[in-house]
Amino acid sequence: MKIESYLYKKLQNNLVQCQTCCHFCVLKLGEKGKCQMRQNIAGKLMVLNYGEAVGLAIDPIEKKPLAHFMPGTYTLSFGTLGCNFSCLHCQNFFMSQAEEENLELKEYQAQRIKEILPEKIVALALKEKLPSISYTYNEPTVFLEYAFDTMKLAHEKRLKNIWVSNGFMSLETLDLITPYLDAINVDLKSFSEKFYQEICGACLQPVLDNLIKIRQLGIHLEITTLIIPTKNDSKLELKQIAKFIVKNLDVDTPWHVSAFYPSYKLNNLAPTSREKVLEAQKIGLAAGLKWVHTGNI
Repeated sequence: MKIESYLYKKLQNNLVQCQTCCHFCVLKLGEKGKCQMRQNIAGKLMVLNYGEAVGLAIDPIEKKPLAHFMPGTYTLSFGTLGCNFSCLHCQNFFMSQAEEENLELKEYQAQRIKEILPEKIVALALKEKLPSISYTYNEPTVFLEYAFDTMKLAHEKRLKNIWVSNGFMSLETLDLITPYLDAINVDLKSFSEKFYQEICGACLQPVLDNLIKIRQLGIHLEITTLIIPTKNDSKLELKQIAKFIVKNLDVDTPWHVSAFYPSYKLNNLAPTSREKVLEAQKIGLAAGLKWVHTGNI
């Protein structure tokens, strides 16, 4: 379903500028943004994935991962196609990389799309007696309008709203969702600008700025770093991440350090060793963090 974007600017000569994430794509007529889910149609920025869920499941909240928010409960999770990152190691590339020229992938995506409007998602959560809804699997910023409308309805029904995000949303997006957002897990994928540019197709600083802003807003925040051999697994970089959390956020901010498994375009790398993940945990604790959780081991 196509609807008009909630956050964009109209420019001269039928150009539009998306305000949803920190790419701030400027699009000509017919052009799509980096996420592939926003398109300039007749001088308006239209969203292409509203109400089209790809993946709808009941998950333990610890799977998000959230270790200190409603532990022991289950959450209704859903996502869509598209992403504003192009991570070479994406575990959910069959959802996130919507424009890849792969006929088998296209067929798989088409089979997975189900039209489920916000009202039905909230009704399903209530029917299953679930206390929360999680916007996950791909980047929620990419389906902001769909997520936002669902969040408002969920909030009215006293359900909690959880985002699992790469943290690259614009301040406009963050301001829009803040009244309805109860918890968020943000991937701090690296502390290297080069990593963000070469591996993710993005940049680091907006993520760091948003982490600080989220903490200031009082939204429950947990952070995840997927440790990828030879890419972001040096002791120096892990210490930099831990130091940033301690200095700019809080020692109570949970940090999840997780093992990488070969996937997508980084399937030539070895899995992360158990020893490396435990080393990262020790680094976090030595930096002063109270909660460092290991994952995927």
